[in-house]
Amino acid sequence: MFSLKKAHQQLGALLATVFLTGTTPLSAQDLTIPAEAKTAAAAVRPEAIRAHMTFIADDVMEGRKPGTRGYTLIANYVKAQFEALGLKPAGENNTYLQKVPLRQWQVDEQKSNLQIQTKAGERTLVYGKNFILSPNFNQPSADVSAPVVFVGFGVTAPELGYDDYKGIDVKGKIVAYFNGAPTSFPSNQRAYYSSSKPENAAAHGAVGVITFSLPSDVRARVESAAPRARQGVFKWMDNQGNPQRTFPQLIGSASFSDSTARSLFVGTSKNFEEAVAIAHRNTPQAFPLNATVRMHTETLSPQTIMGYNVIGLLPGSDPVLKNEYVVYVCHLDHLGIGRPVKGDSIYNGAHDNASGIAINLEAARLFTLLPKAPKRSILFVGVTGEEMGLLGSDYFASNPTVPKDKMVANLTLDMPFFFHPLLDIVPYGAQHSSLNNEVTAAAKYLGITVSPDPMPEQVVFMRSDHFSFVRQGIPALFVKSGSQTGNPQLDGLKLNLDWRATIYHSPQDDMNQPFDFSAAARHVQLQFLIGYLTSQSPTRPVWNKDDFFGTKFGTARQ
Repeated sequence: MFSLKKAHQQLGALLATVFLTGTTPLSAQDLTIPAEAKTAAAAVRPEAIRAHMTFIADDVMEGRKPGTRGYTLIANYVKAQFEALGLKPAGENNTYLQKVPLRQWQVDEQKSNLQIQTKAGERTLVYGKNFILSPNFNQPSADVSAPVVFVGFGVTAPELGYDDYKGIDVKGKIVAYFNGAPTSFPSNQRAYYSSSKPENAAAHGAVGVITFSLPSDVRARVESAAPRARQGVFKWMDNQGNPQRTFPQLIGSASFSDSTARSLFVGTSKNFEEAVAIAHRNTPQAFPLNATVRMHTETLSPQTIMGYNVIGLLPGSDPVLKNEYVVYVCHLDHLGIGRPVKGDSIYNGAHDNASGIAINLEAARLFTLLPKAPKRSILFVGVTGEEMGLLGSDYFASNPTVPKDKMVANLTLDMPFFFHPLLDIVPYGAQHSSLNNEVTAAAKYLGITVSPDPMPEQVVFMRSDHFSFVRQGIPALFVKSGSQTGNPQLDGLKLNLDWRATIYHSPQDDMNQPFDFSAAARHVQLQFLIGYLTSQSPTRPVWNKDDFFGTKFGTARQ
């Protein structure tokens, strides 16, 4: 039987061993790092990062899935670390915890069905082979039957002069569209519009959606998506018990296989190959399909679990600026216990994201070494449900335990990648706001190069918890290691891609990996110094003029 007391005693011994050993913001050129911040940064402990990660990624944590004993253990561990550092409780009711009500929906495949009606007759599709359905979050049993209209990528991007819905009425119709967005879009806009299409369909009056991939895109095939879909969909609930970021107007939502999608285009004004060619030319398109689709979705009774964010506060020292907050975030959860791979079924999540937790804990310790707290308050938030769709961070950013308009910046850390020396970084988000100045100054002091995104097609800026804060108009950063290794025989980009292909989201993401803890320590210093400079600045960060995300979300804060 697992002994929590014994585990804490072992951890204590391990840690004891390693621990003994409004106006225009200032430009990067104007920023200087004072001696006390340099001294604190120099006190970073690589061995402490290893110790934290070793415990957090241990099998006893059972993969840290929300709602399990393992997640309770990690929440208690982070809470204990905050207490030991002297951080104030900043959750609910003078505790370190914020409850995050989560609910899971699953489709009842046996009772759900989909038919296509064309001039050739009616065809009933096979679930998991021809199509899959998304749960209906508002009705246990939902039916929709309507003509289908093809709308290209299903994107409306006025600032880019692009609209697939121009000149066509889809009210009361089911819209069908390709996954993704035009390749001519800048990578961040491409990512945003790829993920916001259901909202756009609902805004145009559609009652259902059908999605399918371009033939060249094998990532979202029904065959590969079905197993993950069978795990269900989680949403966070508001105070009235309503699931968030859903669109009740869309009664049915389906994904089609390639061959099934092609059948929709038979006898229409353009065949499937012509529609694909137009999509590759990045040209808007829309036309009716000669088909009516009937979807019947049975959704199993939703299961509710209570997730927890863990929140600690270092109060600021300035009488006025202490009422503003620089928010550090890392996600505490991972995938739990799942399908065995190479004889292991525990998804430990060492890099994803025990590394981010450990680095933020050590950065928090550096702040406590300062002779005087920074002017602004520093909020450290460990969030739940990132692997379920950024749920804990979205809940906190939407329902913060401090005034929302007083959160001035977010620094998120999620698998920063330290398998080689940290010689350069890719600071996702820096190009969107004045936080670039703090990044540049901190990197320069540490002798780290700032590099462009080596994988823009991965659209990383929208793929972790920082984006929950961007949605609330808060400038955010997500710093990851670049590709420089200092070794001409070691390709950093290939190393990253190979790791993603073989280790990412598998039980092999454990502590038996060649982590470079000196590189991890430099990540700590970088996180600390960027946040320190931000907290000391007389002005809060601002979005760059005409920035896409600043225009899209930042205007709500003005």
